[in-house]
Amino acid sequence: MSELKWYVIRVVAGQEKKIKSYLENDIIRQRLEEYIPQIIIPSEKVYEMRNGKKRLRERNTLPGYIIISADLTRPEITHVITDIPGVIGFLGSETGTSGVAKTPVPLRQAEINRILGKMDEAVEQGEKLETPFIVGETVTVMDGPFKSFKGTVEEIFEERKKLKVMVKIFGRNTPVELSYMEVEKQD
Repeated sequence: MSELKWYVIRVVAGQEKKIKSYLENDIIRQRLEEYIPQIIIPSEKVYEMRNGKKRLRERNTLPGYIIISADLTRPEITHVITDIPGVIGFLGSETGTSGVAKTPVPLRQAEINRILGKMDEAVEQGEKLETPFIVGETVTVMDGPFKSFKGTVEEIFEERKKLKVMVKIFGRNTPVELSYMEVEKQD
């Protein structure tokens, strides 16, 4: 029976997906699936408004880190992981007198629960807007009867994903409530 614990690997930022792929291929090639069953890149789905279109993308919540479930009681497992191009090493490794990492320190259960819980919460909540609005900023209405009108954000209703925007209609400032999807930030 293997002793699976969660570890954090430091990797080159921006290369997480490629490194995860290399790791998975190496694990399969060397038949080590039971010693490294899970590799996770902590991420969340976010959307952004670009040219009036909603774009969904995945954003890493911990850039430069990958979390793995592994049994490191066999020394070759540590070497398989650290020999992957782009892997810097284990986070929290105790180092010996020579400066070489001795034993990687596993995450406490509370830490892994918090990280995995945040990922589950992000999945449950679905998408969230990456670029929230700020009071006083100028926006352009992209949809509805006030399409192409410019306005100023007066209030933000985060829980409803709506804004109160002051729009000039017939020379008078008029408050209009619009959803996040109906407006776009001015650059």
